[in-house]
Amino acid sequence: MAPVETVADIDLLIEARWIIPVQPAGLTLERHAVAIHEGRILAVLPIDDARRQFRPREIRPLTDHILMPGLVNLHVHAAMTLMRGLADDLPLMRWLQEAIWPAEGRHVSPGFVRDGSLLAAAEMLRGGITTCNDMYFFPEAAAEAFSRVGLRAMLGITVLDFPTQYAADADDYLRKGLAARDAWRHDPLIGFTLAPHAPYTVSDRTFERVGGLAEELDLPIHIHLHETATEVADSLRDHGLRPIARLDRLGLLGPGLIGVHAVHLSPEDIDRLATHHCSIAHCPTSNMKLASGAAPMAAVAERGLRIGLGSDGTASNNRLDLFREMHQAALLAKLTTGDAGALPAHRVLRMATLDGAAALGLDDRIGSIEPGKAADLCAVRLDDVDTLPCYDPASHLIYVLGRESVSDVWVAGRQALKDGTLLQISNTELSSLARLWQNRLRQ
Repeated sequence: MAPVETVADIDLLIEARWIIPVQPAGLTLERHAVAIHEGRILAVLPIDDARRQFRPREIRPLTDHILMPGLVNLHVHAAMTLMRGLADDLPLMRWLQEAIWPAEGRHVSPGFVRDGSLLAAAEMLRGGITTCNDMYFFPEAAAEAFSRVGLRAMLGITVLDFPTQYAADADDYLRKGLAARDAWRHDPLIGFTLAPHAPYTVSDRTFERVGGLAEELDLPIHIHLHETATEVADSLRDHGLRPIARLDRLGLLGPGLIGVHAVHLSPEDIDRLATHHCSIAHCPTSNMKLASGAAPMAAVAERGLRIGLGSDGTASNNRLDLFREMHQAALLAKLTTGDAGALPAHRVLRMATLDGAAALGLDDRIGSIEPGKAADLCAVRLDDVDTLPCYDPASHLIYVLGRESVSDVWVAGRQALKDGTLLQISNTELSSLARLWQNRLRQ
């Protein structure tokens, strides 16, 4: 007698035309399904096999879609969405000193951060981003916003050596940030990093304290690094060292360090980062818009460094759009190297998913479609005539599709976007918040 097959009850079965799991690398599956139960992926298997093995409470057919891991935005200032377009066409330091820092001095508050982060979270979810690595003030207010809409987030314990509306000095920043971490430490979607702003705003003493806390608490370090040529020159003048060498001397380089931008890198800088197994958050659009330069990511990739993708904030981008960052990263690498094969499509998709997750220490939980991982997923439609024909789904994701093609998003198995509509917050509420703050910032 043949054995009787056991049929398992599950929460959800997603059946897709294509699945790009990211791990194993370079793989595209056709007509496969993902079985999900209690927020986790149970299996990835052909659709016919899935229908025999599972009895789902819900089936989501994606007949003309690519299903892929949710995108990981490795660097964002979410609340700065309220300053979208406030000061454009300026280089970094003028942009900060003449526009951004004065506006923050007048307006930043828990309410500003909560509302700005709500707008940012909605924009990111609509664009297939399921995890963000945020750096800003009042992280507890950001946590409230991200939690409300169901976005996974790592929140920076931001540290500066000068006062702001949020804190008086470096010790105050750390005290408040660590208190926020303690308050949210049991939330499954909210985590924290230590986020010293940049080498030019943080002293050696503060860096040493940050390094000690990172080791003691096992937290990543999230920092702007080598963003402009001026930053490097000023560090040589003031410290006798390039910023990366200075951080090396202070003991901050290591697998937990995420260097944001990393535009102006010498071969020695790359060697230091590679030796210590650091990660880079590549933000190509922001780097170009602020005229910071073209980061040498092809050379960085050749050294085996982990690279994730970030949007930066909308005040300097002006979108939280990882589809555009993937496109820009791929094209910029080819342009700057003269090599059309630099950073191919599957590699760039991995940067925007699994490599970003690994930089945050979350690659055992998210970043690829594998059994046991959280069901953080993004579905992208290919039924529009402007997206056809499709010969290579991975190539299409990088060179053809945009965030407007995202149809569905799940975070930990919970649907956040369905057929392009956010489920946890309305456009009416978001529009009201945006208009309210636009009127305040105009004054």
